[in-house]
Amino acid sequence: MNSENIRVECAENCGNSPKKQMLKELSIAFVKKEIDFCLNCMSDDVIWNIIGDRLNQGKGDYEKALWKMGNREVQELHIHNIITHGNVGSVNSTLILDDERRIERCDVYNFGGFGKNSKIKKITSYVIEIV
Repeated sequence: MNSENIRVECAENCGNSPKKQMLKELSIAFVKKEIDFCLNCMSDDVIWNIIGDRLNQGKGDYEKALWKMGNREVQELHIHNIITHGNVGSVNSTLILDDERRIERCDVYNFGGFGKNSKIKKITSYVIEIV
């Protein structure tokens, strides 16, 4: 499947919140495998903890983990909620894969600062595959 054909649903209106908009764009870039965009949102010392799976430390590990996920083909992304406050944010979403499997996700983000251009320093991901 071509990443341009991924169906995206997001009820969130992120127009007045730069961090919400960035997390929405990051979620879309993640499923479309736009690795450069994802890397640009991260600090050099980013930590990505996928609970029960693996801990990725640093931008290099983060990039390798993204490339390893390249074999999954996402048909649909449903963003249910994007919540931000100060230097933290969260996105919960559902991914529908090309083989009809469903993945429920919640990603919690810690930014390096409070400004609208702050990079992400830590991600904690909770991922449940529904068979």
